[in-house]
Amino acid sequence: MHSVLYPFSAVTGQEELKHALLLNAVNPRIGGVVVRGEKGTAKSTTVRALGELLSGQERSPVVTLPLNATEDMVAGGIDFQCTMRDGCRVFQPGLLSRADGGILYVDEVNLLDDHIVDIVLDAAASGENRVEREGISFCHPASFVLVGTMNPEEGELRPQLLDRFGLCVEVHAESLPERRVELMLRRERFDDDREAFIERFREENERLAQKITAARDLLPAVSMPGHLRGFVSELCRENNVAGHRADLCIEQAARANAAYRESRVVEVDDITSVAALVLAHRRRDAEPPPPPEPPQPDEEERQEARDERPDERDERKAEEPEQGDGTDKSQDRGEEPGDEQPEERQDASSPGEPEDHDADDDADSGSLPEQVFEIAAPFKVRPITSPKDRTMRRGSGKRSRSRVSQKQGRYTKSTMKRRNNDIALDATLRAAAPFQRHRDNRNGMAVVLHDRDIREKIREKRLGNLLIFVVDASGSMGARGRMAASKGAVMSLLIDVYQKRDKLALVSFRKNEAVVNLPVTSSVELAGKLLREMPVGGRTPFAAGLVKGYDIARSHLMKEPDARPMVILVTDGKANKALGERKPLDEAFELSRKIALEERIRFLVVDTEEPGLVNFGLARKIAGMLQAEYFKIDDLQADSLVNIVKNATS
Repeated sequence: MHSVLYPFSAVTGQEELKHALLLNAVNPRIGGVVVRGEKGTAKSTTVRALGELLSGQERSPVVTLPLNATEDMVAGGIDFQCTMRDGCRVFQPGLLSRADGGILYVDEVNLLDDHIVDIVLDAAASGENRVEREGISFCHPASFVLVGTMNPEEGELRPQLLDRFGLCVEVHAESLPERRVELMLRRERFDDDREAFIERFREENERLAQKITAARDLLPAVSMPGHLRGFVSELCRENNVAGHRADLCIEQAARANAAYRESRVVEVDDITSVAALVLAHRRRDAEPPPPPEPPQPDEEERQEARDERPDERDERKAEEPEQGDGTDKSQDRGEEPGDEQPEERQDASSPGEPEDHDADDDADSGSLPEQVFEIAAPFKVRPITSPKDRTMRRGSGKRSRSRVSQKQGRYTKSTMKRRNNDIALDATLRAAAPFQRHRDNRNGMAVVLHDRDIREKIREKRLGNLLIFVVDASGSMGARGRMAASKGAVMSLLIDVYQKRDKLALVSFRKNEAVVNLPVTSSVELAGKLLREMPVGGRTPFAAGLVKGYDIARSHLMKEPDARPMVILVTDGKANKALGERKPLDEAFELSRKIALEERIRFLVVDTEEPGLVNFGLARKIAGMLQAEYFKIDDLQADSLVNIVKNATS
């Protein structure tokens, strides 16, 4: 029975999504489209409607690739029945063969196993599927429009895989009330009388189908002038994209757009109309960063005040004794408490290298009264996961996907290695099938199995991690509400820890030492209470905090060698208290380089330094030496993911 699908032309809004799908229907060489957005935004409805739109043009219907698909289901494998009957290996095509000439639809592509995504993307790029496995060598056409949908809240695709999708569309729910009302009315009419509703949009659907057919026929004759190729290259360079795939995708998409509007020559408008779709998931922050925006009036006043301070300090130095109390004066001038004073001293000389942060002025910060800041409003954090590897683990949780040794989880592939007698019956039968005609079957068995035929299942599930929070609680963190924002970020991460069933530990560093506020535990509630009561003040013994977090991770690895601990450093990186005799920053850099050699421990640095005209960028330097992922504190928010492609930790 043929199911009745919602008409493509009846979909309310989502113009970018419909545009991207139509371009791929005209020119599959674009490389497909990945659709990112929250649930309930008509992603699947629109894709299936396109398949229905194209069904009358000798195109295959939409083929859906399920999340639990194995390599055999996707690429194809041995036809068990024919192999048993004939005594020789016979190839059985998979989903890629069925999708040839149509649409291959992958819902929640970010949750699909990476090696399956690789197979699909290879076939989409080459137009053919080549199988070399289990004694089979076979190749067949596989030209299809690839459409993947994903909800970024459930995890990101690896950047290498995301880049291979030609276009990317961000979909959102309709914001205009009248559009939402129209959407409801259309859906109600469709549910009440589907045939009448489809008839209402039949003419528009047929017009679109004819336009796609005409555009396909015209596409080979469409050309791009040479000067526009230069424009495309400059556009990609300005957006700091990696590689050259973006240039090629823009060219193919622009040619499809020109053909769709019945033109034989690509124009600038064709390029600009598709550039955002091609660059959305490839655009990177430019290096060096663009010049700052002109300061606002209040910023100019602050800058004038900064410019006047060096002269004022010189006058005070001439008038005051060396051991005068500078703390009260700095507060009278409106300067920040704590160890921010050395930062301003450096502004007039070498803003890039604030080295002597443990000078006499820093001693004053230790005598300042401690402050306890409230926690800023928590927010939804971006996904933080661990990269997949081949290690077998045990446990439970909801954060990172891993292979597991238990008989639980999703069956992804088979192996000849025997671990737990979790027999993969399908793979075992396929391994035994070619030899049945030559085996002794005197007992009348349907299938004769030998020990070498046995295959076991490789399963995968999500597990929890250990997250060690190392929080800078020095005096400089109290300036301009940074500690409140930092506590808000950590609290947001703690909520995420609870949801993902992780373990956690909490370390803070201030004055002359680092303290383990909370050993390894699952109690997010207790961690939140300690975070709320955490005082701020004193110097920044960064090295002590780093070592303390590292020691907790090492101790955990001794108990659970297969664990994947992550140390999350929340700091501005302005170390001014050393463990030994070396300069604090030199010691911090050297320790970071040494600790980075422990590959089993992963680091994430959250930079709390406030953006301004003078930024030291010390946290970024430390992240580089730790080989850690680096984020400004605002980058943790889930709603900042729109222009961020790179996965947090994979």
